[in-house]
Amino acid sequence: MTRSRTILITGCSSGIGAYCARALKANGWTVFATARQPADIDALKADGLSAHYLDYREPESIAALVNTILSETGGTLDALFNNGAYSLPGAAEDLPIGALREQFDANFFGWHELTQHIVPVMRKQGHGRIVHCSSILGLVPMKWRGAYVSSKFALEGLMLVQRMELEGSGIQVSMIEPGPIATRFTHNALKQFERYIDAENSVHRDDYRRLIARLSGGGTKSKYKLGPEAVYAVLKDALENPRPRPHYLVTRPAKITVFARRFLSKRALYRMLASQS
Repeated sequence: MTRSRTILITGCSSGIGAYCARALKANGWTVFATARQPADIDALKADGLSAHYLDYREPESIAALVNTILSETGGTLDALFNNGAYSLPGAAEDLPIGALREQFDANFFGWHELTQHIVPVMRKQGHGRIVHCSSILGLVPMKWRGAYVSSKFALEGLMLVQRMELEGSGIQVSMIEPGPIATRFTHNALKQFERYIDAENSVHRDDYRRLIARLSGGGTKSKYKLGPEAVYAVLKDALENPRPRPHYLVTRPAKITVFARRFLSKRALYRMLASQS
């Protein structure tokens, strides 16, 4: 009997992580899914997934998760999909240092720490797939997204260097860069904004009012916004293709933006991006 392939997916409470976890399970994978809230963990378990607590900001939860999974698999893991993240909107000058540190703990340092636990496992077994759900904002900047953009720029840099360093090890590393995806991402971003940004006392107060209205309405309205199944399609290729790509762009806006980055002058590019913020 062929052994079921195993994958650890983070950030499975909703959106991309939740969809991909359930879709891969239906496709025959043994899926270890993580979330932070007990209700979300229970919902994943109800669907037959092996669900566990993980908060990227808590190193002890990362170590405990890895130990639990390896004890269940006999010390192996075929794939890791780093996905759990959040956004803190706000102008760069309004970002509290503590809030920015939390953003990096959740979106960058925690991802690195979990990956560090998994790489030796994959080296020992001689194979593995590591996929990071980055963002088109890991390649280009946009106004009011400085904390998120900087965390994703850092992620792109570190993990692409690691991809080079793992050449020949049997471990493949890919980055997924989605544009607009229909998830609860903007709802969570609004909560972070309200927690950390003093909007009424900012010089950007009027801009923030428009930003709040947009976030409250579910984010940017676009006919090109896709569902999480679009991310699953490229994740599946990154996991199963003998030669997975380093980068997977998802959505038409993401592809157009990369095209513009290649052919426009930097002044024109940044003017275009600022008009879309």
